[in-house]
Amino acid sequence: MQNVLVAGGAGYVGSHCCLALAAAGFRPVVFDDLSNGHREHVQWGPLEVGDIRDAARLDTVFAQHKPVAVLHFAARIEVGESVKNPGAFFDNNVGGTITLVEAARRAGVNALVFSSTCATFGDPVTLPMPENHPQAPLNPYGRSKLMVEQALADYDRYVGFKSAVMRYFNAAGADPEGRIGEWHEPETHAIPLAIDVALGKRSHFTIFGDDYDTRDGTAVRDYVHVLDLADAHVSALKRLLAGGSSEAYNLGTGTGTTVRELVDGVGRAVGKPLAVQMAPRRPGDAPILVGDNAKARAQLGWNPSRDLDAILSSAWRWHRARAKA
Repeated sequence: MQNVLVAGGAGYVGSHCCLALAAAGFRPVVFDDLSNGHREHVQWGPLEVGDIRDAARLDTVFAQHKPVAVLHFAARIEVGESVKNPGAFFDNNVGGTITLVEAARRAGVNALVFSSTCATFGDPVTLPMPENHPQAPLNPYGRSKLMVEQALADYDRYVGFKSAVMRYFNAAGADPEGRIGEWHEPETHAIPLAIDVALGKRSHFTIFGDDYDTRDGTAVRDYVHVLDLADAHVSALKRLLAGGSSEAYNLGTGTGTTVRELVDGVGRAVGKPLAVQMAPRRPGDAPILVGDNAKARAQLGWNPSRDLDAILSSAWRWHRARAKA
């Protein structure tokens, strides 16, 4: 069984990727400082507590576990916070990634799968958005991820370090068996916020803007089940280990869901309509963000198979069970 170092593997997407790695015959070794991740979500391999900016700690972990590759999810992700404190995002997301890559290279590891984002694109110019869409991020979070993408391209170009860049659209859903799910503190993501309304933790769900040029006036986003994302990461890992080239992939379904449709879908999953309040648009919110996944389909054989109802029902089951625990 080959070890894979999963930086940020106690977090939302990282933990679901650990589940998928284990199912594919790998042993995920989680490296996480637990600032955003959860010890309870490390279930498929050992946990090594540490910060990706700590080169000495990384060297120790690489030497002990001898991973064949790295999956990298360890990042600060709150867009609003990145505007208030950009330095922290560049320090962790950019500086930490460089420290991690250099540690991997010292250990003789030459393959990294990187958790990136559609936020590197900024406002859409064409829809659905392909991998070669112009990249003009609107905030320091997106810019930090783009800077890493550019650094990884140079690592490939000049020293042959291989990577797969995975640009998510909206990761959503949970493990259908209820072992892990989406858990942020504080919560900022739409589906958990809507479920909080159903659980009585919030009085209403706020829709920001109903005057967009979309089918019902609310913004459109591309929701992808987190286990579909995990499948793409495992496929990208296998491709790199087989000698594949460095590539970037858009991980979206190619289908958009409006905010109203999302709220209605949560209502179906929980069995009752949600209380909703309208608010003005938020600055920087694009009307439509939908990804073209043709490259991932062609090169990775990726087929995002779980639809919106599967996403919402799995999320509801996990959040409901956690609320009762």
